[in-house]
Amino acid sequence: MALSDADVQKQIKHMMAFIEQEANEKAEEIDAKAEEEFNIEKGRLVQTQRLKIMEYYEKKEKQIEQQKKIQMSNLMNQARLKVLRARDDLISDLLNEARQRLGKIAKDPARYQSLMEGLVMQGFYQLLETKVTICCRKQDVPLVKAAIQKNIPIYKAAVKKDIDVRIDQDNFLPAEISGGIELYNSDRKIKVSNTLESRLDLMAQQMMPEIRVALFGANPNRKFLD
Repeated sequence: MALSDADVQKQIKHMMAFIEQEANEKAEEIDAKAEEEFNIEKGRLVQTQRLKIMEYYEKKEKQIEQQKKIQMSNLMNQARLKVLRARDDLISDLLNEARQRLGKIAKDPARYQSLMEGLVMQGFYQLLETKVTICCRKQDVPLVKAAIQKNIPIYKAAVKKDIDVRIDQDNFLPAEISGGIELYNSDRKIKVSNTLESRLDLMAQQMMPEIRVALFGANPNRKFLD
């Protein structure tokens, strides 16, 4: 049966509508797929950049934390050094005050004479020589002579040896020191310093742990006291 023109036109329109609908559906499918791929790629890029940003700031945070630790360590070290300097200054002031007080001993004749006798006898025992030379301040010569005369018999009786002692009249100790003596063997290669300042320095060195404990308390981290 032959189709009329109207029927042909109708079928053509129907086919065109079908093709157009199919094309629209295909276009929508392509758009949806493109949108999905776009979102996936966008999500991947965003996640990648987010991870990079997080990694960057974590690194920065670690650097800042490390800098804070270094600065804190430096500040603590500086504070510790200041404390140590302050303690050393306090001990120096204490020793300087003690040196100033040494001068008062020589102004007490009885006390200074007794001290001089002890320094002379100690020097004899430290040298254990048959010939000894003593240096002293010029103003102390009479006291030293008296101390020598008193101690020679005691020393001889104790060690069973003779001892020849002379005072160096050519080389006196400085008048500004607090007092005391220096003793030498015959060739002056051995010296015993028994000046008041040297005795103070020796005692300060030996007693430094006790001095620090008395001033600042015991250090719980210190294992040795010498």
